[in-house]
Amino acid sequence: MTGQVLEVRNLSKWFGQVRAVDDLTFDVAPGRVTGFLGPNGAGKTTTLRCLLGLVSPTSGDVLIGGQRYRDLDHPLRTVGAVLESSSFHPGRSARNHLTYLAQALGVGPDRVRDVIAMVGMQEYADRRAGGFSLGMRQRLGLAQAMLGDPEVLLLDEPSNGLDPGGVAWLRGFLRTLAAEGRTVLVSSHVLGEVQQTADDIVLLARGRLVTRGALADLEAAQTSVLVRSTDRDRLAGLLAHQDSTPAVEAVGGDGLRIAGWTTDEIGRLAHREGVELLELSNQPGALERLFLELTTDVPAPTGEVPA
Repeated sequence: MTGQVLEVRNLSKWFGQVRAVDDLTFDVAPGRVTGFLGPNGAGKTTTLRCLLGLVSPTSGDVLIGGQRYRDLDHPLRTVGAVLESSSFHPGRSARNHLTYLAQALGVGPDRVRDVIAMVGMQEYADRRAGGFSLGMRQRLGLAQAMLGDPEVLLLDEPSNGLDPGGVAWLRGFLRTLAAEGRTVLVSSHVLGEVQQTADDIVLLARGRLVTRGALADLEAAQTSVLVRSTDRDRLAGLLAHQDSTPAVEAVGGDGLRIAGWTTDEIGRLAHREGVELLELSNQPGALERLFLELTTDVPAPTGEVPA
């Protein structure tokens, strides 16, 4: 399967006096899981709703394979989406709900059986949706999204309500879909979970793009060195007087976290100056730290409300 490229081009959306999305541009590639991140109110859900034609942009374009959602020949077979986990008739069973939708899509009962198994709902398929937990409603939403065997998946906070086993299952599920060549965009505020799932991230704050790119590259840029020394303060002073001054943060009683220098550079400096080291190790970048650094103090959008 070959997924469709998602293109967001100079997207802006106003709701009255509020600019929810501000000149947003990014792409989402097939064959990869893209984490769509940002604090509450960052504009993630509004962007997803624009992609699905549920909200009309004030300006800009949102395209799926070069077309707007409303112009797709078979939109429900092209795009599967989970934006709401509770939009099911409470009196219908999961199987009946999916069967009704399958008839509208023109797919047979075999596909209903397949998607029920795909999301691990066999035991609950004939129970009424009104009695489902949030986690089970999330699984039913995923089954509904997969009915048309879509090339594109748009998921808004899909791990909400899932227990640890369900979260681990979801991680594998999304990775499998991407490996099949589908385009997978996952909105989430659970940063640690995205870190274990996503290939790429798109990070928003106040409706604006803050950063985007391969997760591995963004994490590498956040990599630091942890140093523990019997003479921490002297080492910190030496680092502060170098031509290329690294960022230095005290850790615990005898440690420093240093960004901008390698372990080799720090080790050579300590050896030359006779500073005893107890530990010298690379520390992987933390997505949470990147998230906080890039989304803090982003200014509010400015400009006049469109006429």
